[in-house]
Amino acid sequence: MTLSMTGFAARKGQGAGHSWAWDLRSVNGKGLDLRLRLPDWVDGLELALRGELAKALGRGNVSLALKITRDAGEEGEAGLRLNPAALQAALLALRAVEDHAMNIGVTLGQASAADVLAVRGVVEQGVVEVDLAALRAAILADLPALLADFNAMRAAEGAALGAILSAQIDRITDLVAQAKIAAIARQDEAALSLRDAVARIMAQSDAVDPARLAQELALLAVKTDITEEIDRLTAHLQAARSLLAETGQIGRKFDFLVQEFLREANTLCSKAQSIALTRIGLDLKTVIDQMREQVQNVE
Repeated sequence: MTLSMTGFAARKGQGAGHSWAWDLRSVNGKGLDLRLRLPDWVDGLELALRGELAKALGRGNVSLALKITRDAGEEGEAGLRLNPAALQAALLALRAVEDHAMNIGVTLGQASAADVLAVRGVVEQGVVEVDLAALRAAILADLPALLADFNAMRAAEGAALGAILSAQIDRITDLVAQAKIAAIARQDEAALSLRDAVARIMAQSDAVDPARLAQELALLAVKTDITEEIDRLTAHLQAARSLLAETGQIGRKFDFLVQEFLREANTLCSKAQSIALTRIGLDLKTVIDQMREQVQNVE
């Protein structure tokens, strides 16, 4: 099964008095590049997530964002609370003020409870203790479901990608078959042309060394023979089909194989020596280049 490096998944979870939202997406890359945007107050979360992602994914530029919010019930429990020590200090200070005012004949208004509560420190914002270990465990327990959705999309993208690559392999197979036929036709034409050229040379000069002429003709025949290129292209086609049938990470192998395809196609064009074979070679290079673009997205 072919896997694509392009994928996306979003998920919401809840646990340990908190709710969170995941956003996981990736595009193609030469290796595995993880970019995480996480709350920094959950100790150990980033390290754990990086480890799990590295085990689940092989290649790609992967971005993971996580937003965590405290549940409304937990916030309500925090509320406001009195600071007993600050309250006692405020009341003692209030009594001292009243006693001093009475001693010097000054009458003060009665202080209300609201006046006491307004003294700094008497009322505090309650703080709810967060069990970070439980929260971290709950978040990590939700990760497999996110990865399952993510990999399902990458598998769907990979299936479509595999179909495209398979069609391109079929097209290359057809072009290689055409190249074989064109090469055979070219052999007859090339032999006739070569015989005419040799006859003209021999008629014009008696100084031609037959041994040297035979050697040059043999060398020319080797330079224009595309049998090896056809054989190697056929072998590469078999390897490409085998790769598509494999599971796991095949992207790097396929990328190398496409380079080998292109090398043979370039050599075939340089040896063509005929318009028909040159056109076939150019069509081969076009399809191989299109295949290389698709392979860049294979994990």
